[in-house]
Amino acid sequence: MIKFHRILLPTDFSANSRLAQAYACGLAEQHHSELHLLHVTHDVMLVAPDPMSGYVMPAEDLDAAKIAAERELKNVLDPQWSSGRHVVCAVRNGSPFVEIVRYAREHEIDLIVIATHGRTGLAHVLLGSAAENIVRTAPCPVLTVRPDNHKYEAP
Repeated sequence: MIKFHRILLPTDFSANSRLAQAYACGLAEQHHSELHLLHVTHDVMLVAPDPMSGYVMPAEDLDAAKIAAERELKNVLDPQWSSGRHVVCAVRNGSPFVEIVRYAREHEIDLIVIATHGRTGLAHVLLGSAAENIVRTAPCPVLTVRPDNHKYEAP
């Protein structure tokens, strides 16, 4: 029998992440798993229009973003659900897919449950897909949860 001891739920606090949360919580409940919540704050140098601009986000701004994310992580789960369960919250800074995979390796995660944004076509090409990169590089199985309004279209 497959047993998930540690399940990772990366979240960007979006509606899509809440869909993945339902799956992660359900699986954690069924398997009596430890649930890890992870939020990755974007490295400003990765999202700056010109990486050569020399702009570096001040440390106090990074600290404020981390504190805000930690506070929001504490409100992700329903307190009635999380009461008596082992939940680990973490915030990392950097490239989301890199930090999610790194966290999964470091904590010997058995399953990652992640939302996709459902982008297709040019948006997918231009913006990339963190979920796709995670599926390709993760040290464990990855369950991807697509948005409710996503409609499958045959090729």
